[in-house]
Amino acid sequence: MNTAPLSGHRCGRPARRALASWSALMLLLAGCGGLPTATAPQAAAGGGPTAAEKLYAEVNGMTGQQRRDKLVPLAEKEGTLDLYTSMTSDVADAVLKAFEGQFDVKVNLYRAGSETVLQRIVQEQKAGYQGNDVVETNATELFDLNTEGVLADYDSERRRMVSEAGRQQGWTATRMNLFAPSWNTGLVTPDQAPKTWEDLADPKWDGKLAMEISDSDWYLTLFKYWEKQGKTDEEINKIFEGMASGAKIVKGHTVQGQLLSAGQFSLAASNYSYIVEQAKAKGAPVDYLPYVQPVIARPNGVGLMKTAKHPAAAMLFTDWLLQEGQALLVKQGLTPSIVEGDDPLKDVEIIPIDVEELTKNGDEWNKRYDQVISNGEQVDGN
Repeated sequence: MNTAPLSGHRCGRPARRALASWSALMLLLAGCGGLPTATAPQAAAGGGPTAAEKLYAEVNGMTGQQRRDKLVPLAEKEGTLDLYTSMTSDVADAVLKAFEGQFDVKVNLYRAGSETVLQRIVQEQKAGYQGNDVVETNATELFDLNTEGVLADYDSERRRMVSEAGRQQGWTATRMNLFAPSWNTGLVTPDQAPKTWEDLADPKWDGKLAMEISDSDWYLTLFKYWEKQGKTDEEINKIFEGMASGAKIVKGHTVQGQLLSAGQFSLAASNYSYIVEQAKAKGAPVDYLPYVQPVIARPNGVGLMKTAKHPAAAMLFTDWLLQEGQALLVKQGLTPSIVEGDDPLKDVEIIPIDVEELTKNGDEWNKRYDQVISNGEQVDGN
């Protein structure tokens, strides 16, 4: 493990930072499985809807078995689905195996971090090349893609079962990532484990606490929550400064979970609960329960591309992910966007991130968070 003072800023999330030249696109695609061989389907003359949008509009009005009976033969005739996602590899593998096992559709998968997924789609769209039919990634990146005007309208009975925060223009939440403090049980006893978010600023965690480099959405939400609770900006800034004092700054929640399991630090400020749960299930000495409340939730969702080459397959996948796929996500330890039956989180206070605020003013919140963690040590997980 290598440590060095944290310096510089990460790439911002807004799509305008994802724009690149054609030569940059060629380099990206060359490193991700080849150069484009076909251009994207174009909108109809006069700026009308694409062929994909026409199909979506037709199927959006259908429900139940009629809808599934319409999509399955069309999708299987297309035979292919091009999916871009930021799911972890184990979740993506399980999703593909189940979907391909149910339908005669071959999924071509591109999996990367959410910012990389965003950048690739925007670059391809600007270059007139359509690489994906559907995207499943973080809310902030989906807002950016919708702002770019590349996501199509989608409606279904299952979408209407998603909470309002997960029903956004251009995309629908499929799962919720829950930010929660987690700890190494070999280094932290139950009595020592944090009970409140403010506990993370206790000097006893100096040099023992990890923070993730891109968690400006968590930072924004907690900051706004404390404001509503009556804390002054000065008081809130002091708490975050206390957290960051001597903190280890990690890039990537999966890496953060791995290093926590290995005992490289005692406590992680804001990892995803499902990552910790998966490690715990495999015998790692980690825990996150009982939850520190309020739990901060960020939706991840799915969006249909207006220029999809395989629109029926894209819509079938979206329907499936919001129906059969929800139980599969639960098996993978994730929190589904549609809760059926007993809700295991019914007694837990959950607050969603303000995705619209983060998207509109993301640069400012990124800068503020970068400043918070600037005194930490960046940890190399390699």
